[in-house]
Amino acid sequence: MSTELPIPTLEEFQTWPVERVAECVRRAGPQVCVFPINGTRRWFVLEHPAEAAQDFVANYLRIGGRRHVELYRLFFDHGVDTLLTPVFGAELLGRGDEYMQIAAKGLLWFAEGQDFLDFYDAYDVRVRVYGDARRTFAATPYAYLLDAFNELARRTADHRRYRLFFGVCANDPTETVAEIGARFYRQRGRLPTRREIVAAYYGEVVEPVSFFIGFDRPSAFDMPLLALGEEDLYFTVSPSPYLDQATLRAILYDHLYTRRVRDADYEELSPEDWQTLAEFYRLNRRHVLGLGRQHASGGFWYPLPQVTLPPQMEGDGS
Repeated sequence: MSTELPIPTLEEFQTWPVERVAECVRRAGPQVCVFPINGTRRWFVLEHPAEAAQDFVANYLRIGGRRHVELYRLFFDHGVDTLLTPVFGAELLGRGDEYMQIAAKGLLWFAEGQDFLDFYDAYDVRVRVYGDARRTFAATPYAYLLDAFNELARRTADHRRYRLFFGVCANDPTETVAEIGARFYRQRGRLPTRREIVAAYYGEVVEPVSFFIGFDRPSAFDMPLLALGEEDLYFTVSPSPYLDQATLRAILYDHLYTRRVRDADYEELSPEDWQTLAEFYRLNRRHVLGLGRQHASGGFWYPLPQVTLPPQMEGDGS
């Protein structure tokens, strides 16, 4: 007799209490999600125009920081136990001192802001910073950030329930991984295993990425050593701060159920199924997921509708 629980419909999944959804997520095994929270300035200007027109930097950090914490709670409440959120890429150093001064305040906010510290304590979140922050900031006026990152890791080291990793300059781990390998060999006389390299890079062992949620142009990034090609990729059309419970549950449902079904046995397809497949491919022969355009006057990129369904596939999964 099968012990597998019946698969709910998406509509049922959306109505469940959060504890029940979290139980399903945890039952699927440890979940490592990468969620770069991008488009925050656009979200801030659109949703908080009065505050944006007054003291932009202070209000942006305060309101944006509060939204970050709300999003972290949303993921953890829904059973995701490990969250990686890239917050700063090395390429941003090229935007100049004025931008870097704002960015540095934001990085310090994650490490020292009282709202963040209270959240880490209340949710029992262990926090680390991964990437090449030391190599990037050590000889710059922003070296003080390294002390703040180290203190944050020390302060939350005993937290056990959830894990939150902030990515800082984590786009290319090559030199850091080489350094880890050389140091390991000097100390132990052998090459490190993949698990040992991951532990040295992230500060502890982290499982491969389960799913990635990006925004804007489809591009997965800043998850060194953990992207093994089996992670599910999702991209929101609106900026990351707009993510809400319904959207996260739609992603979790797809991740847990829709993508976990066995591949079709094409030898067993009925003539009707072959006809449906042929019509679907015919309708979408020139469609490519990821295509977009630039808005004529504003210049911003937006995705194009890219799938057309034949009538017999309308309503699948409902």
